[in-house]
Amino acid sequence: MTDPRLRAAQQAVSDACRVCRHVQGEIAELRAELKDDRSPVTVADWASQAVVVMRLRELLGDEVVIGEEDASALRDDRASGLREHVLESVRLVRPDAGLDEVLDAIGWAGPTSDEAGSRAFWTLDPIDGTKGFLRGEQYAVSLGWIEDGQPRVGALGCPNLSPDFARPFDDPDAHGLIFSAVHDTGVVEVPADRPEADPVPLRRLERIDGDAARICQSVEKAHTNRSSTQQVLDHLGIETTPARLDSQAKYAVVARRQADAYMRMPSSPGYIERIWDHAAGSLVAQEAGATVTDIRGRRLDFGQGRGLEKNLGVVCAAPALHGPLIGAIAELGLDEPAGESK
Repeated sequence: MTDPRLRAAQQAVSDACRVCRHVQGEIAELRAELKDDRSPVTVADWASQAVVVMRLRELLGDEVVIGEEDASALRDDRASGLREHVLESVRLVRPDAGLDEVLDAIGWAGPTSDEAGSRAFWTLDPIDGTKGFLRGEQYAVSLGWIEDGQPRVGALGCPNLSPDFARPFDDPDAHGLIFSAVHDTGVVEVPADRPEADPVPLRRLERIDGDAARICQSVEKAHTNRSSTQQVLDHLGIETTPARLDSQAKYAVVARRQADAYMRMPSSPGYIERIWDHAAGSLVAQEAGATVTDIRGRRLDFGQGRGLEKNLGVVCAAPALHGPLIGAIAELGLDEPAGESK
């Protein structure tokens, strides 16, 4: 894997993982100082987006980046405390960074960035899984390169995910992992704090018929419709053991066969999945041998702007399990937006 965008993505995500781990270690202090329970993830979101954009621009030039965070609130006079901590966090990996440079980098990828007409762009979620981050558990830094509506390069940083499958998800690893993929080339993993380490190729083994399935489920109930997921599994007579964790780390867990499936059933009418919530993770899972579609069996279309406008929900599963899951969803009439019926 010598793709220059892959190397840039790995370095950018490693920078972000380092920043996020630092902020996560100071959660109590930040909450006390800034008097806001969500302030740590706010600091980490901005700092993570800044270092990713700065690294990409350094290595690749001014390519389009579509991100989630906006710098406007950080420019407010009342945000001086937040600005100080964001700048301090960025300087862990960019010691000479100035405030204007950091704000510019955040804004470069923010909601007002001009991606109109772009057939190729980066999409970034600087912290996917905010509540997992705040609990000190699983979260992800997700960076994907999209061309003609499909992810072609992806780096998924999981700062707290252990290479040891026996380690509980609520017990953070000291190093974490980055999963990197290039379309039709495969996926590798490296330690999140050593992106230059020899990459380990990852290839998902097919599940064995008769095995009880392990299904990824969010710790946060609001993130998917758990009752619909259980209906599907009951319909197929599948015995399950849940793998509970937040964020796109679920894609990595399926990719490496620590779980058999991740189902994101629609939880509210009209909800549209965001592209940055699935670009890198879906590519990692597919390149490892899993099948990823929406709940109707359609390929995810990342070419419709910031949302997966032509898709509904997500199913990521071992190939032998994916077809039965899609079939059961249709048979149960669950392949319609929440609150609607055929």
